[in-house]
Amino acid sequence: MSYLHENFLLPNSTAQRLYHEVAADQPIIDYHCHLPPEAVAGNARFPDLSEIWLGGDHYKWRAMRAAGEPESLITGKDSSPKEKFDAWARTVPQTVRNPLHHWTHLELKRYFDCDLVLSPKTADAIWERANAKIAQDSFNVQNICKQFDVRAVGTTDDPVDSLEHHIAFNATSGQTTKMFPTFRPDKGMITTNLSAWNTWTDRLAQVSGQSLDSAADFMAALKGRHDYFHQHGCRLTDHGLEACPYAPCDESQAESIYKKLRQEQALSETEAEQWMTYLMQAVASWNAARGWTMQLHLGPIRNNNTKMFQQLGPDTGYDSMLDEPVARKTVAFLDSLALRDALPKTIFYHINPSYLYPFATLMGSYQDGSVPGKMQLGSGWWHVDTLDGMRTQIDVLSSVGLLSKFVGMLTDSRSFLSFPRHEYFRRLLCGVIGQDVAAGLIPDDRELLDTLVSDICYHNAKNYFNFPGI
Repeated sequence: MSYLHENFLLPNSTAQRLYHEVAADQPIIDYHCHLPPEAVAGNARFPDLSEIWLGGDHYKWRAMRAAGEPESLITGKDSSPKEKFDAWARTVPQTVRNPLHHWTHLELKRYFDCDLVLSPKTADAIWERANAKIAQDSFNVQNICKQFDVRAVGTTDDPVDSLEHHIAFNATSGQTTKMFPTFRPDKGMITTNLSAWNTWTDRLAQVSGQSLDSAADFMAALKGRHDYFHQHGCRLTDHGLEACPYAPCDESQAESIYKKLRQEQALSETEAEQWMTYLMQAVASWNAARGWTMQLHLGPIRNNNTKMFQQLGPDTGYDSMLDEPVARKTVAFLDSLALRDALPKTIFYHINPSYLYPFATLMGSYQDGSVPGKMQLGSGWWHVDTLDGMRTQIDVLSSVGLLSKFVGMLTDSRSFLSFPRHEYFRRLLCGVIGQDVAAGLIPDDRELLDTLVSDICYHNAKNYFNFPGI
């Protein structure tokens, strides 16, 4: 029997039937990822396995560093693609019990029809086999999306982006995949670097065609970009923060803060949080008015290693979990919106699994019956999209909420080889349900089980996000 055989993670006949007959054939809505829109629209091809597999993947980079591989073979510019791949091949055998070991071999199977287990002994054979397939004209982004029946890709986009790639791609006839932008206004909210904030605000002024002389002008321009994104299919915002802010800020306070920002005067800690709260409340209210979803990605300590941040920049594998309390200000922020009937559909992700129960219980206070599963406990994210992390998320949501309304998995990836993460989640989901049926915890009711699995894999996300044309 080959590694990761057909019943991988499926411990009994119920789990196997649910996966093979129900889950496996569900389309994919990958509603949050970091795929480059230009690569999707341009139907990108790739020069070799190293480029498509290792380029930009800081999950792998962290493992390679832990295994003792030098940075020159990870992000170095002078090492060849094959040298970097060989370093990864040396690392993979050391990743047993890490999801990277499973992801690596699922990707080899699904993209390259390869059952070999990657190691220094098999590296050359895998390199040659994969590159031969990559060299084929058919190995391109659009065919990858077609192979995995990806109906929607949700990218992560700055409000000042033109969305030209989304527009061009979605205008292409015959595509079953749609690409939708996500409105991420973090650069307008986070004020730790005043020079960068002003550079971004100047870009906002340019794309909006307005002179941003006041906080009101700034907000009008940001609202105009929200309008523009809506016209081009956007149905989500995303906010990547250490914690949910809440410091009340009225119009006069916002104006005073804005003037300080434009003059590059440092804000106090309270003022910085007021500005963030002011923008977050406004964006959330726009979302609520349009039926959009607000995503809160909370809890990372970013760029921990100053030396490596200076050398490589952000998103290179030097982020970790925050351990500060989360509930009180999140509740205050949500309540400020609910009091004004301006609370949108919201998905809560936290990088620290310790905070899943606080989020799962607080969000139950804001379910209002207007939308099934309006408040969502997001899938295992970043350092917790592991078997244990995904099980924990499923268990917490099941215990204090409705698993049946969960909108399912996402890749949160920069790699076009990551779509098998949906398979990984679906197998785990079917395994959990199959075990519960065997234990007598869930009725052995085919209609109930099939509906539960198909909804979590596809239909809940389809109905929840309401992407146009999906």
